[in-house]
Amino acid sequence: MWELTKSFNFEAAHTLTGTTLGPASEEIHGHSFRAEVAVRGLPDPQTGMLVDLGLLEDKLAEMRHTLDHKFLNRIAGLERPTLENITRFIFDRVQHIGPIARVTIYRDSCGETCTYHAPVGHDHR
Repeated sequence: MWELTKSFNFEAAHTLTGTTLGPASEEIHGHSFRAEVAVRGLPDPQTGMLVDLGLLEDKLAEMRHTLDHKFLNRIAGLERPTLENITRFIFDRVQHIGPIARVTIYRDSCGETCTYHAPVGHDHR
């Protein structure tokens, strides 16, 4: 079994209301994020790869364009941009390109990481 990861960075702003994080989280504030997408499985016998890296790179560039320097609360499907929701948002948009096992978001400045794992038995292809 192999696992291949590809990551991208993005800068974005958001607000979070209804938490115990206090008034600062309710104001517009930004973070530096790193998203990592992991593909897991057996290489295709014809190509020797788990996934076409060109397709993966194109999809991750599209995701970066969608998220980078944006106010995340205004992105359709991401109105409540918690780390949990961001990981699922990315997973839902990349899962069709191959056997995506997980998406992890790193927010190092806050010492936080969140991972969304593909559901057990999830058919990736």
